[in-house]
Amino acid sequence: MTPALMVKLRPAGPWRTGPDSGARNRVDPIYHSDSLYAAVTAAMSALGRRNEWLEATARNPAGPAVRFSSCFPFVNGVDFIVPPRSIWPPFAPVSAKVRWKSARFIPLSLVPALLRGEPLQEDRWTADGGSECLLAAGQAGPFRTAVRSNAAIDRLTGGAERHATACMEFRQDAGLWALASFADEAAGARWLDLVRGAFRLLADSGFGGERSRGWGRSAEPEFVTGTLPEMIVPAVAPPEQADAETPENVAAETPVEPAATSHWLLSLFSPGPEDAVDWTRGNYTVVTRGGRVESPAGFGEAKKQLQMVAEGSVLVAGETIHGAAPDVAPDGFAHPVFRAGFALSIPLPAQVPA
Repeated sequence: MTPALMVKLRPAGPWRTGPDSGARNRVDPIYHSDSLYAAVTAAMSALGRRNEWLEATARNPAGPAVRFSSCFPFVNGVDFIVPPRSIWPPFAPVSAKVRWKSARFIPLSLVPALLRGEPLQEDRWTADGGSECLLAAGQAGPFRTAVRSNAAIDRLTGGAERHATACMEFRQDAGLWALASFADEAAGARWLDLVRGAFRLLADSGFGGERSRGWGRSAEPEFVTGTLPEMIVPAVAPPEQADAETPENVAAETPVEPAATSHWLLSLFSPGPEDAVDWTRGNYTVVTRGGRVESPAGFGEAKKQLQMVAEGSVLVAGETIHGAAPDVAPDGFAHPVFRAGFALSIPLPAQVPA
């Protein structure tokens, strides 16, 4: 079991998480794990813990002491998540009433049932186009997308330059949640309170884009401690296998290859050198991540683009997958700029196809 912290953020106004295309009239409903790590790193810097934090995470050769999931929506006590691609969308007849494929997020409580192969009752669900959430019939979505206009005034000429920016507007009982996973009990004892402090600071200063306009802020974060994978799905023990008889001409000490495991990603993932992923199996997709540097050494310079495995992907690998934090700083930049691709994943039962 891995120590973990669930963080729930209730936005106090609009939020903007820009899409990979960079289009100002669109938003991405997921605040990705690499952006969350960057935000926490900025908060750690403000708390005077920057170098210590980087040494424990991005620069740690043994793996990060803390890793983050991406942020997913919740509403009225229902937590949503990107489901494993190996079991979503569910099989349904052609005359299905619900467009399951259009739902990017599903209630977390549905995942165990889907893993057991239980069918969903169509009359109980609806796919909300605005939030891309699978909702109980009659339930409203956690947020809607809006486009807000603004104007920049030139004080010398008096001219105005108008522009419009898309944002997410949340219901009063809705918000975003994420997980922080700690490498072990010692890492949890060392970093738990500091991570809480970083999120409290970010709740006041803001996440995502347009923070100078007051966007991205939230009320006091809610924290729930627990362990993984139990906070997401109940632990499922692998089926017991009978010992096979060893032929007389085979030495008893012949090494046995470890069984492959299906890993359900709750974060973006950039494979590290020790990650033996079987890319011919699994069910995964990739996204291209870019963005611009926010540093006193140079604001606004474009980061190097990086392809990363997306949330919800199911990868087949050994017992664990780790990930890496590549340096995506522009050539000749004053310091490294890390893109956190550490895997926060949930092992799936052996009988779930990948």
